[in-house]
Amino acid sequence: MNGHQDGRLRNRWRRATRLLAAAAAMCTGSVVLTAALTTGPAAAGERVALAAPAVTTVTAGGAHTCAIRADGGLWCWGSNYGGQLGDGTTTNRSTPTRVGTASWAGVDAGSGHTCAVRTDGTLWCWGSNFRGQLGDGTTTSRSAPVQVGTATTWARVDAGPAHTCAVRTDGTLWCWGFNRTSQLGVGSSPYTATTPLQVGTATNWASVSTGFAHTCGVRTDGTLWCWGLSSDGQLGLGTLGSQTTPAQVGTATTWSGVTAGYAHTCGIRSGTLWCWGENGYGQLGVSGNYQTAPVQVGTVATWSRVAASGDATCASRSDGSLWCWGKNATGQVGDGTTTHRFAPTRVGTATTWTGGLAVTDHSCAIRTDGGLWCWGDNSGGQLGDGTTVGRSSPAEVILPA
Repeated sequence: MNGHQDGRLRNRWRRATRLLAAAAAMCTGSVVLTAALTTGPAAAGERVALAAPAVTTVTAGGAHTCAIRADGGLWCWGSNYGGQLGDGTTTNRSTPTRVGTASWAGVDAGSGHTCAVRTDGTLWCWGSNFRGQLGDGTTTSRSAPVQVGTATTWARVDAGPAHTCAVRTDGTLWCWGFNRTSQLGVGSSPYTATTPLQVGTATNWASVSTGFAHTCGVRTDGTLWCWGLSSDGQLGLGTLGSQTTPAQVGTATTWSGVTAGYAHTCGIRSGTLWCWGENGYGQLGVSGNYQTAPVQVGTVATWSRVAASGDATCASRSDGSLWCWGKNATGQVGDGTTTHRFAPTRVGTATTWTGGLAVTDHSCAIRTDGGLWCWGDNSGGQLGDGTTVGRSSPAEVILPA
């Protein structure tokens, strides 16, 4: 990475603010994934809590974290400048704080807002709302959950830095919030949408992931679609520029998941891992410059989950091992260093990383026993250990009983 590129990246983050490490992930981003609650041993030398309440879902925002326990309770912690913790305040929390008493099925954190689906199929959002990303018809920030419309058929949600997308049980896809780069997939207007807009007419969307200025989704037929800005090839269409509505990435029909980072994207296809877009920190898992079309990461065909946000990526394999790469300035790769990695780097030696996975400037993952582990930046208390001291290797987060 040359000096010009490094300076460009630093300025980009200052301009977007430190908390715009989107990301999403994404879905599983920002991709939010659910743990298989079976018993598995911890790796030697790692701290193990006794009888820690099992966690099923985790998501990492710009500087906050949220997790759902097996009992359906939702807990959030970290930075709370916009009310993104949902506890009715704007006070930072360095330990997990419960969000109301409702039962939740899924959650995803954006840079400064959070959205979650309850077990009754309703959708709720809270936190920063300057671009309408909460979907409640206003641009007023909320420090407690507010319902998005009246529908009771929401299946999953993904929150980006300033826009949000969600899939309903009927397979329709809806997006709202900032649309400056057509990241909502509904054309070049409106500039912002404060309520959900349907993306096309397709009724076979399976998942969606929101990046900083682009969005990607997988349909039930295994096809992959992306739209929005492609400044560095993050749409995977082989070109630079923008796409105002969903465009298919290649012709493959075996995509099982996708995750959108700041300006890069990764997806899993028949167990193989593919990434494209910006590569200034090695977030694609390969050497070289940006890629405008998917490029395979190594030759392994046992990848099971992937999450990307900001300029980092993490993925787990079917053997339960966890690997991260890309930007590592705050230790988010989890290898005990702050060295950027241009190839997948294993996180410890544990083989029980088969649960949820999330990455921004900090990372979190769930093990088969329901234990939650986090590492990386902790400036807002997002690691949940009661401090604001960062760390470059995983440590367990204990949610109150």
